[in-house]
Amino acid sequence: MSLLRLLLAILLLAGCHDAPRLAALPAGSQVLAFGNSITFGSGAGPGEDYPSRLAASSGWEVHNAGVPGDTAENAGQRIRQVLAETRPVLVIVEIGGNDFLRRRPEAAVKEDLRALITTIKAAGVQVVLVAVPKLSLIGAVTGKLPDAAIYAELASEQKLPLVDGVLASILSDPALKADPIHPNATGYRKLAEGIADRLIRAGLLNKP
Repeated sequence: MSLLRLLLAILLLAGCHDAPRLAALPAGSQVLAFGNSITFGSGAGPGEDYPSRLAASSGWEVHNAGVPGDTAENAGQRIRQVLAETRPVLVIVEIGGNDFLRRRPEAAVKEDLRALITTIKAAGVQVVLVAVPKLSLIGAVTGKLPDAAIYAELASEQKLPLVDGVLASILSDPALKADPIHPNATGYRKLAEGIADRLIRAGLLNKP
């Protein structure tokens, strides 16, 4: 095998688990932010939540469907109604943290997330997944929370863009938190920026 062919093979293998590059959504597109209290914006004031900040920076109409206390286990009961009400072309899913707080097995949370993603995709809507940190004593002590592995696994299996490391980094920094499990206004700004950066890299959002 020539050196050129070898390099091409390596590049193809390196990218085989990546989500495909997508078309940019125009201004005014209907986007759904679906999740729990972090999507809702608990810990910050009105307009400081990440969906509001993403709407301002993208020009999209971002609907905030964050419900404090919601779980991946229960979210499937409301997703169809929210999809019907908002008719989005993109759903940003951030959920699972409350499941971890309730000590549900990660394998069970993964299957609930898979069912949620399947429902959204069956409606013909693109999904972006936000990785949520898992409970970790070492992470709490060191100030470096890790993402739960199930998010990267699902993103790879479902070929979805994954916003990885962003929420974990924010919740590892006391200066960015309103309380142990919620960002403050600055934290939500950084979350919105991290999500926007991943959307740009996926091709869904044009650079400002």
